[in-house]
Amino acid sequence: MAAPSEPEMNLPHLCGEPASCSLAQAKAGTCVRVLELKAPADVALRLRELGFCEQQRIRLLSKHTNVICQVCNVRLGISKDLAGMIVVEPAGPHEHGHGHGHGHGPGHRRCHE
Repeated sequence: MAAPSEPEMNLPHLCGEPASCSLAQAKAGTCVRVLELKAPADVALRLRELGFCEQQRIRLLSKHTNVICQVCNVRLGISKDLAGMIVVEPAGPHEHGHGHGHGHGPGHRRCHE
């Protein structure tokens, strides 16, 4: 009986650990990396145009009525529904505090504090 309740208890902390979750579930104030867009093709295209590309690092600033994040040095507000379509993982501090790139191209951007 304890095993089925463990995943449910861990959901709010899912992106506090090395795991993935939606941007809507991530903790405000954290830096995350976009893994995947689980959206219809036209919506995914629009999200990419806004900067929510795979491997993009973004900082989740706040979650209230809308989700406010910093993407490519621009603050954007998106709905919680859209944020729920963006799968992210935590971007560790070693991934954004240094001036060295990883040679993975323009999609690998750092969060700015």
